[in-house]
Amino acid sequence: MKTIFVTGGAGFIGSNFVMNLVESGRARIINYDKLTYAGNLGTLAPVAGNPNHIFIQGDIAHRQTVLDLLEKHRPDAIVNFAAESHVDRSIDAPGEFIQTNIIGTFELLEAARTYLNQADEREKERFRFLHVSTDEVYGSLGGSGFFTEETPYAPNSPYAASKAASDHLVRSYFKTFSLPVVTTNCSNNYGPHQFPEKLIPLMIHNARSGKPLPVYGDGLHIRDWLYVEDHCRALERVLEDGQPGEVYNVGGDNEKTNLDLVNTLCKILDDLVPNSPHKPHKSLIQFVADRPGHDRRYAIDAGKIKRELGWEPEETLDTGLRKTVRWYLEHPEWVERVMSGAYRGERLGLSTAMGEKLK
Repeated sequence: MKTIFVTGGAGFIGSNFVMNLVESGRARIINYDKLTYAGNLGTLAPVAGNPNHIFIQGDIAHRQTVLDLLEKHRPDAIVNFAAESHVDRSIDAPGEFIQTNIIGTFELLEAARTYLNQADEREKERFRFLHVSTDEVYGSLGGSGFFTEETPYAPNSPYAASKAASDHLVRSYFKTFSLPVVTTNCSNNYGPHQFPEKLIPLMIHNARSGKPLPVYGDGLHIRDWLYVEDHCRALERVLEDGQPGEVYNVGGDNEKTNLDLVNTLCKILDDLVPNSPHKPHKSLIQFVADRPGHDRRYAIDAGKIKRELGWEPEETLDTGLRKTVRWYLEHPEWVERVMSGAYRGERLGLSTAMGEKLK
């Protein structure tokens, strides 16, 4: 059984990745998360007693702490999910994004480089550093075409710029130090356990509560949507057979305007909650001022990972959205704890139960 050091494993994509591997018995996970506002240990409660899941609270920018953990647990791979990721927050407070996404990634790379320099040949041969990034580093597309692994970087928000910088750092550590890194750039993820500030869970929560459904600008911004479990399967394939130094774009083949997406969510809610006093839910849609630097269109060409690693998304947007809406409807307590902030008060007990100790 492989041991994987996962950073940001209490966040949305990271927690789904961790739980899939731990519950299936495919890996032992050392889960290292700073527990900022988006880190939710309640999400990880199903694996709290599993001996193959060890949680440690900590910051990737603390190089020595990370190095001590690497030397203790001897992981076969690092998977770096740790990042500040909300574009609106990056506009309001970009400094946190620079600190975590750039400085944090640098410190993590340095810890990995030191660890690997001291490792034996067998450990060096099997080790991988998987950096999970975003399609937003490529900027905005016109009405046609797709992002490929060769698309020049042109980030348009502090979030995207900080992730672009981290991608360049990762690449440089392969070219300069031969660190066996692999980078993935994914399209917009959705699915269970996503923090309710993001578009899909926010729309579901507001619609259920009869609150306005805010849509930026004219609502015609286009995104490619990727179901989180499909993304996690892609990351596993990259860990298994991805080549060091390579970049793999991961997309869901599901382009939709934001307005179409919200209308689709409203129709699903009309169907799944037939007695809602807020039907038709699309009547709650309200257009709001566009945000600065809002990219018009993203679309991923995932041909490389399909050809070379045999990955394909299993969910269509219709099946994935229906699963997602149903999950949020069936887990109102999870949503309420997040929206109220109560989940942050649960951390100490869960951390103690799941981990070695709080750092």
